Amino acid sequence: MKRAMGLLAGVMIFVFGAAAWATSFVTISTGGVGGTWYPLGGAIAEVLTNAGIGVKATSRAAGASNENCRLVGTGRAQVGMSMGIALYQAFTGTGQFEKDGKLPLRTLMHMYPSPHHLVTTRDSGIRTLEDIKGRKVVLGSPGSGDELLSTLLLKSAGMDPEKDVKKELLTMSESTMALKDGNIDAVFWNFATPGAAYLEAAAVRDLVLIPIPEEIVARAISQNPFLFSYVIKAGTYEKQDQDVLTIADGNYLIVHENMDEKLAYDLVKTIIGHKDDFLMVTRQAEHFVPKEAGIGIIPFAAGAVTYFAEQGVTVE
Repeated sequence: MKRAMGLLAGVMIFVFGAAAWATSFVTISTGGVGGTWYPLGGAIAEVLTNAGIGVKATSRAAGASNENCRLVGTGRAQVGMSMGIALYQAFTGTGQFEKDGKLPLRTLMHMYPSPHHLVTTRDSGIRTLEDIKGRKVVLGSPGSGDELLSTLLLKSAGMDPEKDVKKELLTMSESTMALKDGNIDAVFWNFATPGAAYLEAAAVRDLVLIPIPEEIVARAISQNPFLFSYVIKAGTYEKQDQDVLTIADGNYLIVHENMDEKLAYDLVKTIIGHKDDFLMVTRQAEHFVPKEAGIGIIPFAAGAVTYFAEQGVTVE
């Protein structure tokens, strides 16, 4: 009996030890509180942990795109969220990633498009993009994709971000508070509509959404093929009675190029397969379908390529 019990205990130790060994620990690097990424990352972590695929996932707030690309590229996070502009520069080692060199990144999936918002208060007197010259304007949080995209847009409009505006770099929560308190004149935000930060500020201030001129949108897209034009439809926000033209960028889940193929496959299959769970966090999860999720600007992880091929979607 003792010998049998000893053998049983040995088997149990082996089984549980093997199970523990097989668990993949995944850290998902998101964005600041106030945007879509933070709660979405938490929801994704919960789904992955409870999906029975041998993954224990946690999410963490981070400085958004640039930081996430570096965290994933250096192995300090296994999954990150990034805007297309930052991802493209990180992958090619250009722009703000020249000192980093080309980072070893791959796309896991495209999540959803995000239009760029130029927001001010009605009291500011700002009604056009040209009106922000000489005014105190938040371009985004330090080192974020928001900052990169705002800088690109201003340059497409013939403006120098360092000279033509009084440049401020604040996190989304900080810029929301600054706009509510009247400490800034305008802010660039990049998020899916309707954005929580906009709704929060609009609860206490009369906000105005500024359109981007068509020729500037066209110029920005011609110079940066990962961007596209986007119309924020009238009624998206309270008191917005007209369509507002702007540019938009994609939002991506990214991984390291060396991520295990089966793990990448399981991650993307599970996330897309639980689309309805994420719709309770953001309606942007309606884009979590193979045809849209398979849109990329850099190569996909090998496991993701396999998954999309099974769904009839060809990716590189």
